[in-house]
Amino acid sequence: MNKDLTSGLGFLAGTLTTLAFLPQVIKSWRTKSAEDISLGMFLLLVTGVSVWVFYGILINSTPLVLFNSVTLCEAGIILYVKIRYG
Repeated sequence: MNKDLTSGLGFLAGTLTTLAFLPQVIKSWRTKSAEDISLGMFLLLVTGVSVWVFYGILINSTPLVLFNSVTLCEAGIILYVKIRYG
């Protein structure tokens, strides 16, 4: 497959999946509540996304590193709100 197309798909997928977390981050931060969010699920998500970042570094994939780093920050904020405020 064309490298430009492959990278383009990576950037598109990363943009969409990263933006998907943004409304929850904003809502959780503003309301200081993550009551309906599963702590276990977000612990697993943060762990998994951290591994994706490390994997992206190992294979030198800019889309994997970039978007999973942003997602890790978003998920980390939600996890913080969940642990701090419930």
